[in-house]
Amino acid sequence: MFRHIAPLLLAASLTHAADIPSNLTTENLPPITSETRASAGRYLESRTAVFHGWLPGTREMLVTTRFADTAQVHHVKMPGGARRQLTFGREPIGGLVVQPKLGKAFVFSQDSGGGEAYQLHRFDFADGRSTLLTDGKSRNTGARWSRDGKQLAYTTTRRNGKDNDIHIMDPFAPETDREVFQVQSGGWSVKSWSHDGKKLLLGEYISINESRLHLLDIASGKAEPLTPPGTEKESWAESAFGPDDTFAYALTDRGSEFMRLVRLDFATKEVRVLVKDIAWNIEDFALSKNGQRMAIVSNEDGASVLRIIDPQTGALITQPKLPLGVMGAVSWNSNGHEIGFSLNSAKSPTDAWSYDLTTAQLTRWTESEIGGLDPAKFSEPEIVRVKSFDGLGVSGFLYRPNAKRWPGKRPCLVNIHGGPESQSLPVFQGRNNYYINELGIALFYPNVRGSDGYGKTFLTLDNGFKREDSVKDIGSFLDALAKDERLDAARIAVTGGSYGGYMSTASMVHFGDRLRCGIDVVGVADFLTFLANTSAYRLDLRRVEYGDERDPKMKEFLAKISPSAHAAEIKKPLFIVQGKNDPRVPVSVAHSMRDAMKKAGGTVSYLEASDEGHGFAKKPNADFQFLATVEFLREHLLK
Repeated sequence: MFRHIAPLLLAASLTHAADIPSNLTTENLPPITSETRASAGRYLESRTAVFHGWLPGTREMLVTTRFADTAQVHHVKMPGGARRQLTFGREPIGGLVVQPKLGKAFVFSQDSGGGEAYQLHRFDFADGRSTLLTDGKSRNTGARWSRDGKQLAYTTTRRNGKDNDIHIMDPFAPETDREVFQVQSGGWSVKSWSHDGKKLLLGEYISINESRLHLLDIASGKAEPLTPPGTEKESWAESAFGPDDTFAYALTDRGSEFMRLVRLDFATKEVRVLVKDIAWNIEDFALSKNGQRMAIVSNEDGASVLRIIDPQTGALITQPKLPLGVMGAVSWNSNGHEIGFSLNSAKSPTDAWSYDLTTAQLTRWTESEIGGLDPAKFSEPEIVRVKSFDGLGVSGFLYRPNAKRWPGKRPCLVNIHGGPESQSLPVFQGRNNYYINELGIALFYPNVRGSDGYGKTFLTLDNGFKREDSVKDIGSFLDALAKDERLDAARIAVTGGSYGGYMSTASMVHFGDRLRCGIDVVGVADFLTFLANTSAYRLDLRRVEYGDERDPKMKEFLAKISPSAHAAEIKKPLFIVQGKNDPRVPVSVAHSMRDAMKKAGGTVSYLEASDEGHGFAKKPNADFQFLATVEFLREHLLK
């Protein structure tokens, strides 16, 4: 494939040190050529538009999209209408909630430099001004308006930097802020306000397989456990008060491998399953304003399926046919017959959509730009299913280059998701389409054991001392890819972010003879350094997943499997990417891996951003990271 670009590379000018932004630190990176900048330019201009809610009493919506360097809030008055920007800032918007009924304001969250110390701000439609509501230092998350739009409940680490206490305020008078419930964990969240404004449904997250619901009486500050621990661990996810505040709708895996929609009675604690015939996780639900209809979204082999049901009986009303993709943020309009949501597919970036039950009409509200590229030429994924080392079935999504343009055996980049309880999905590839279309690289996204979406047993198969079983799954996927007649087994690389970064470096240790190179983005390369330095609010939550390093046997095991301890065994080039302000995987973890590689005499490249956290969110930084990755793969995978 290099026959047609080699002359260009010889003639292209290279990136000089002066071209590297001052906020970026680089070591041993291949120079970025002007040819790469030119050919990749269009792929860097994809946008998304994420639906965040309807404006009360209207058929207008708010979305976040990026027109400069970061995602900001925009107002869309009609399908296909202009996206009018409301917030302007150097930092991206983390999320927002619109004031119910009155619609005078919305509250949004925003951090600084990727540090995830989110602050809440109130934006007023009347004058376009934003007002800081929180202390500017602690982590404040999960804001929810009361149903009358007069109060806001949220969680904050203000007291000690660790625990997610529950606070309430009048957002138009921030001085009214008060603590209503004190907790001892970073895993608490506000799920729903009662209709009378006197109670809150609270979630207590312990691990991906164990979480609970509590009913808080605001006046007394006392919380009643609704789902006390039983003989088996169970998960309770989204929940909301029923119309009369005597019960809650909730998602739980109680008595099932998958998350099901149930009705939980507060007085009797009786749990009644509403929808029984979906053998996949129900991931989201939304009740219409009048309580007569409910939208539910299931994850079926990675793709979202929308159903409208009767919330009293669970009976199906309709199942709209949507483009194959992944949905999010489902919300009913106050008119009671239209739902808004975000939708992402292999051929289209995330955009805002709606579905009207009365007319059965599906409407795309935004059409995010994709750099002038032809979406018809984007690759759609195929599912690859394999048996792992112990007979467990695992699967992944493979995006292939066009065989006519790129004949013969193609190199492959294996991209492992983070979490570890996340899931690779058949979504739009954005700038990664450059690898497929312009470099002829196949992309493979595996879902190893421990991934979400395949049942609660599957989720636990990589916990604690079973951590490296998920790495062995990668070996089984490599076996399958090597047998694919359209792939080049001699040219396979691996990449991943966060936990996926650990999986990448661990794969370089275990399967280095079968890999050309690896890329570790904000990865957990040293478990002990990670646990010693991750943010306090996350520590206990991560110990449940990875193991408690205070146990001598677990400490020994975590030290043993940490890739940084095996840096001398990595004989192929490794590219490490890190944000200096990362609160999840601290920069010290990346430094430990980089330094261990150097000490062992390995080939290591390094990129660090002083104004980023757990991944690069600002466009100039993300663009540089992508271009540097392209050159790294040109040098170490394609040649």
